[in-house]
Amino acid sequence: MVNFLLAIIYLAFISLGLPDALLGSAWPMMYQEFSVPISYAGIISAIISIGTVISSLNSDRLTRHLGAGKVTAISVLITAVSIFGFSFSHSFLPLVFWAIPYGLGAGSVDAALNNYVALHYKSRHMSWLHAMWGIGAASGPYIMGYALSSGGGWTSGYRYIAILQTVLTAILFISMPAWKGKRNETKEEKGKALSLKEIVKIKGAKEIMISFFCYCAIEQTSGLWASSYLVLYTGFNAESAAAFASMFFIGITAGRIISGFLTIKLNDDSMIRLGSALIGTGIILLFLPGMKEIALLAFILIGLGCAPIYPSIIHSTPVHFGPERSQAIIGVEMASAYIGNCLMPPFFGILANHISIALLPVYLLIILALMVIMHERLVRKAG
Repeated sequence: MVNFLLAIIYLAFISLGLPDALLGSAWPMMYQEFSVPISYAGIISAIISIGTVISSLNSDRLTRHLGAGKVTAISVLITAVSIFGFSFSHSFLPLVFWAIPYGLGAGSVDAALNNYVALHYKSRHMSWLHAMWGIGAASGPYIMGYALSSGGGWTSGYRYIAILQTVLTAILFISMPAWKGKRNETKEEKGKALSLKEIVKIKGAKEIMISFFCYCAIEQTSGLWASSYLVLYTGFNAESAAAFASMFFIGITAGRIISGFLTIKLNDDSMIRLGSALIGTGIILLFLPGMKEIALLAFILIGLGCAPIYPSIIHSTPVHFGPERSQAIIGVEMASAYIGNCLMPPFFGILANHISIALLPVYLLIILALMVIMHERLVRKAG
């Protein structure tokens, strides 16, 4: 039964990643069909992000009341319905409407699943599960590409993903007895849900929130601006830069598979330090003048360094804060992550526009330094 449930969770993480890149891959067709500015994709993305922040902050209360299994199943169902809604939208306003439940569902399932795995499974599974998310995120655009090339249009691409999410929802509801068996083994759902004010007062909470904010700022800023940096500063042509920038995401996915084996020997805090060192090495390489290949290697190293940090921060949360408070802490971690995703890449865009894109390594290094300082403070306080 345990192996069956773990297989379901692996499947759920792949499913989590499937819709994440759909909007970006479909938007070039969508905005023309809706006759709206291309920048309106940012509105949909922002609404989804706001929803994920709200649901993440309430994940502790929901999970204590319903349990991780029900929260996951209901959240995936809400996500599936929302994606179906996207596929039947023929103007911009319905997209705005469906983005609201989509964000609320995505945030709840993310926080609930991550906490469940942190409590019940070893660190290697957390790394491999997040690698599965990467596989899902990479598969979404391929499914959309198939829909477009076969003449079905972007609506068919969304519909394919919605059908897959619906099938997963059915599997999750069927698997409820396995979730309940696990649920009774620990005390994570005992006691009352904590308010945001109470969570922030917990020793080490502010440090972990800032650490996660910084990590996601590094990952998202690097992913968004790597291609532009390679073109505008390093001298790659646009086609090569787009292909090489994807190595950053390949580095994250491959790195998480490798990290799963390393966690057999290294604990979560050591994995975070190792990842930080690799990111720092990659950033330092960006400062070096010379061959284009150095910049390419730098982004691969940054991707590899990013790989263990997200899953290790999540998995170490019950150790640092106790299983009874881990859901509350992971909820604010997820909220901090989404805020970092939303704010920091656009902020660097402002700097690049008004000063220079050459500031990218400086920007990343400052964020990395803050992340390392906050993590070490966390280890001293909550360790």
